[in-house]
Amino acid sequence: MQRREFIKTTSAAIGYTTMGVGLMASITNQTTATQRALIFDAMGEIREVYPRKLIREMLDSGLNAITVTLCDPKTFELEAYDTAMEGIAHYDRLISKQHDLYMKALRTSDINTARKQNKMAIFYLFQNSTPFGRNLELVDTFYNLGVRSTQITYNYQNWAGAGCKERTGAGLTHFGIELVKKMNSIGMLIDLSHANMQTMADAVDASDAPVIVSHTACHAVYKNTRNTTDENLRRVAKKGGVIGICQIRPFVTNIRKGAFDHYLNHILHAVKIAGINHVSIGSDRDHRVIEMTDEYIAELKREEGNNFDASHWPLFIDELNGPRRMEVIWDGLKKKGLSERELEKVMGLNNYRIYKEVIG
Repeated sequence: MQRREFIKTTSAAIGYTTMGVGLMASITNQTTATQRALIFDAMGEIREVYPRKLIREMLDSGLNAITVTLCDPKTFELEAYDTAMEGIAHYDRLISKQHDLYMKALRTSDINTARKQNKMAIFYLFQNSTPFGRNLELVDTFYNLGVRSTQITYNYQNWAGAGCKERTGAGLTHFGIELVKKMNSIGMLIDLSHANMQTMADAVDASDAPVIVSHTACHAVYKNTRNTTDENLRRVAKKGGVIGICQIRPFVTNIRKGAFDHYLNHILHAVKIAGINHVSIGSDRDHRVIEMTDEYIAELKREEGNNFDASHWPLFIDELNGPRRMEVIWDGLKKKGLSERELEKVMGLNNYRIYKEVIG
């Protein structure tokens, strides 16, 4: 899908109105604010170990759609390709096994279908472009298998650009520009989470379509290599993009008590800088109620590898540690002064809009 014009304030308002009619029509029997609204997590976790009771509680809290990471983003070359294929097969099996609760989503209309059937729409994401190697034909291959969004980089340098932890400030490479154009051409959403600021800026400028930074926080609120500068918040918004604010506590604040208020401040700062039409929730978090047991620490060490730093744990924010966290965020932002329409945008409609714009 080639993007030729970008959403302006007036056209965005018309688009939200049009979406609202169709989205609200299927939920007349819902009672709470988050059940009535469209709730869409730009990047969160769905795990095979989730019991059905937990999944139903996630649905009951209002969560309608989520984008999941398919595989370990810390792999390269053939290992990255093989891991990606295994990840797709894994989630296909998981969704098939729980088909009464989950739906594999390929387009935004699948969200509407899932809501009517009280299911959760699941979109597929790569958190690194390394599964493509330098072969742009693999973008088509993975798109045909259901991948609808891909990050240009993870934390370090790859063929396309530099991650946020890379030693140099290198930006998008020549191959990276080709990759951006290829993803634009087939309607695969470009995700710039984990990119360094130069790669992020270059990719926004190179893209013909809006981009997403699905899980980040605001560098002006709390300095962290994973967080996005005000300059790039504005740049993403100017191109029609969306910034998802994550719930990884060490990216939000270095304190535990009172961390939730800091989290809300990141959302409000992003709204102030980028505008209400360009901010969303991208939790990057588990839905289980996490207890820091020895077993859980061992699980984290296996998953995080060299990224594991015991001083950062727990990763969760206490108030958001569980399956009903979207309700908590809604209520917290409402107390901070956001209107119901503004809440609907941040909690789901902004993600829905960019997915419809890019993916279809």
